[in-house]
Amino acid sequence: MADTGIHSPASGLLDASRGPVHPLAAQTLEGAIAAGFADPTRLHGPGRHARALLDAAREVLAQALDAAPTEVSVHGSPEAALDLGLTGLRHARRRVGERVVAGATERSVVLLQPGVEPPVAVDRTGRVDLGAYAAALEGDGVAAAVLQTANGEVGTRHPVAEVATAARAAGVPLLLDATASLGRDAASDALLREAGVVVADAASFGGPPLGLLVVRAGTRWGLPGPRREAEHGREHAAPWVPPVLAAAEAWRQTRAERDREEHEAHDLIERIRAAAAAVPDVEVVGDSGDRLPHVVTFSVLFTDGEVLLEELSRRGLHVASGSACTSSALRPSHVLAAMGVLTHGNVRVTLPLAAVSPTRADDVARLCHELADAVATVRRLLGTDDL
Repeated sequence: MADTGIHSPASGLLDASRGPVHPLAAQTLEGAIAAGFADPTRLHGPGRHARALLDAAREVLAQALDAAPTEVSVHGSPEAALDLGLTGLRHARRRVGERVVAGATERSVVLLQPGVEPPVAVDRTGRVDLGAYAAALEGDGVAAAVLQTANGEVGTRHPVAEVATAARAAGVPLLLDATASLGRDAASDALLREAGVVVADAASFGGPPLGLLVVRAGTRWGLPGPRREAEHGREHAAPWVPPVLAAAEAWRQTRAERDREEHEAHDLIERIRAAAAAVPDVEVVGDSGDRLPHVVTFSVLFTDGEVLLEELSRRGLHVASGSACTSSALRPSHVLAAMGVLTHGNVRVTLPLAAVSPTRADDVARLCHELADAVATVRRLLGTDDL
């Protein structure tokens, strides 16, 4: 078989918010295409075998989420799982009201939901205002609340335990968004049982980008319309089994190395924070201590974020920006805007797992070495170097 390169992530990759897949998970995926291809709802032999494989994978993923297998469903993307999880909470409590309490730095799929207006403010580190959040929970017509364990753009952890306590006191069900943290941050993983509904992304721990949804027993949750046939009544069709098996293998591998991985990632991000802070007119954003170990964002004054990303890419360093761009427009980061910091000229690093990026430490060292010169080059190009 020809080598597809699936086991060889690009050198210099410092943007792993999605991918690469863990090498052993990729091998599992390849093998599962032959072994678990069948529809797991069928009663013939291949279908029963696929069902057994799916059940085994679900048990592993349930352990990752501190849940029972009967509480866990698999979906096509984390965005789909977030939408579904929140829809189920809102529908189950539609007689109570339609309002949803959410922080201003939640993912766009949450902020675009009906009833999420206005979102709760965050401070300059990106942490939700606990007092304002608790007050919003006590308002009239609140159907549900949503909170990230930590923000995937700036890394700041949210006060999950305190918000969960306030939500219980107000009688409001909480959806916890762990899409940026599962498998990468033990402190966040320890809080998953604080919420009745949890959403995660298998890509966060080196799996394919599958959405994982937990609806804990006893949580009021239900979807409008006829009951769906698959995934505990949450999907119209059963998932294709191979990616689920790959996700389970990714969790096995990542969990075994999590403590060492978290420590190494934290130290590498500290090096990037220090290098960025040493460049004139650069602000490292997010909480400096209470944060995800593998994420950092910094804003660079007098530059354009996309031009800076292109310059770093030209030097073999592939990072991301908090801003989203198209060919015709640049859309500023709603996260940075909510924090009150510079929304253009920003760079985000999301470290890949060491298992998928053997050159990770060297790539971080090169970024720290090249950053000041790359910023100066872009400022000269834009004519802002003498401002």
